[in-house]
Amino acid sequence: MIRAVVFDFDGLILDTEVPEFQTWQEIYQAHGCELALEVWAMGLGTSADAFDPCAHLEAQLGKLLDREVIIQQRCQRYHELLGATSALPGVREYIAEAKRLGLRLGVASSSSREWVVGHLTELGLSAYFDCIKCRDDVARVKPDPALYQAVVETLALQPHQAIALEDSPNGITAAKRAGLFCVAVPNPLTRQLSLAHADLLVSSLADLPLPQLLEHVRRNGR
Repeated sequence: MIRAVVFDFDGLILDTEVPEFQTWQEIYQAHGCELALEVWAMGLGTSADAFDPCAHLEAQLGKLLDREVIIQQRCQRYHELLGATSALPGVREYIAEAKRLGLRLGVASSSSREWVVGHLTELGLSAYFDCIKCRDDVARVKPDPALYQAVVETLALQPHQAIALEDSPNGITAAKRAGLFCVAVPNPLTRQLSLAHADLLVSSLADLPLPQLLEHVRRNGR
């Protein structure tokens, strides 16, 4: 029986991923270079150390850049784009329905606690979650299962009693390695990647209300 729903954060609750990729694409284009999605995807849903966009750009140009200036320009543009976003479709409804049904709620994110809790607070959602685990809480982030393991352990549940909602290949791998049923909910960026290793793929949480998802899991299992 499912007793908890565990959300990824970036790209699942709030679309931080499309603005971030867009800002770096703009920087690459300004230098006459290209940033391919397949390359960028190496860092999606995992540690920021997995891919260094400045180093990749410098390699294409064959010279060093003023990283401080680039980072400053990117951050300014990023916050311009992110300022126009809100919780992704279906997120608030899932949270409300989970609470109505008596399910526990968790977050498992490879981002920092400051980043995740800060945005959840701005969205008015932080108080709804029973457990929030971030990169500050584990030795290894996704695709390692540690984040999901930490959430289910804190909630005093077994992995098969929780559903994971993920948008990236690395996140799906982490949830599956931890033993959770995983639903892939891609954003405009990650829907261009292979998410076939998820147990279920839906285009948006708004397209599959939580009671229907729970019934699907009950009938079909994994």
